[in-house]
Amino acid sequence: MSLHPTAIVDPRAALADDVEVGPWAQIGAGAQLGQGCRVGAGVVIEAGADLGPGVEIGHHSVIHGGTRLGAGCQVFPQVVLGAAPQDRKFSGEPSWLEIGPGTVFREFSTAHRGTGEGGLTRVGAGCLFMIGSHVAHDCVVEDNVVMANHVALAGHVQVGAGAVLGGLSAVHQHCRIGRLAMIGGGAMVAADVPPFSLAQGDRARLLGINQVGLHRAGWSPPAIRALAAAWRAVFSLPRRDEDGLMDAFSEVPELPELLEFRRSSARGLCRIGGATGAAS
Repeated sequence: MSLHPTAIVDPRAALADDVEVGPWAQIGAGAQLGQGCRVGAGVVIEAGADLGPGVEIGHHSVIHGGTRLGAGCQVFPQVVLGAAPQDRKFSGEPSWLEIGPGTVFREFSTAHRGTGEGGLTRVGAGCLFMIGSHVAHDCVVEDNVVMANHVALAGHVQVGAGAVLGGLSAVHQHCRIGRLAMIGGGAMVAADVPPFSLAQGDRARLLGINQVGLHRAGWSPPAIRALAAAWRAVFSLPRRDEDGLMDAFSEVPELPELLEFRRSSARGLCRIGGATGAAS
């Protein structure tokens, strides 16, 4: 173990034998740091924070109590994780922020704990949060999501696996972003964005399917074309009954996911707008 002489480590903290702690860092009672963790200068790790093996915390970051970081996460300088939610109803109840392995938080990004007793904000594995991005209380962000610079999620937002949110975009509270969707830079999202969709604008409108994202995810051109046809039938054409859609697009395995997303939308879906040729 390597502890700088100026570091302040509470004797009730649990540090693995190869942890490195830099100058002026502070580690509170009950904090847990797994094998291979590295803590930079001026970092504050509050009581009750839990860092998995191989976590790296950049200088002058703050990890609040109730935060659990999975193995191999990288936290760049000036990041704040697990702060109290920005919610006037919150009155100090125990709540949590859980972050999956291999997720990266770049400079000045933030993620807050859930609100209310036992409230939980959950971030999956392999995500990338670029500079200045924010995950608010009670959000659920699934695996391999990318949020570019200064993206903001309001409370209770759900983001599906593999979605990409372009720089300076923002998502209204309780909205859902489906998996492998793409939100264009600067978009203001005030309603649900279905899986595999491309959305852009203020207020964001659906432009078709996320062809580039699907190609990068390894989808074949025939599979993309089949999904595009099913997507148009579900979202951009006059509404058809689900049985008819299942008969017409039985070869598209993602169709039940699209239908369930449409059926379960509480806020409604973003309107169709712009060049629908993006779905062709």
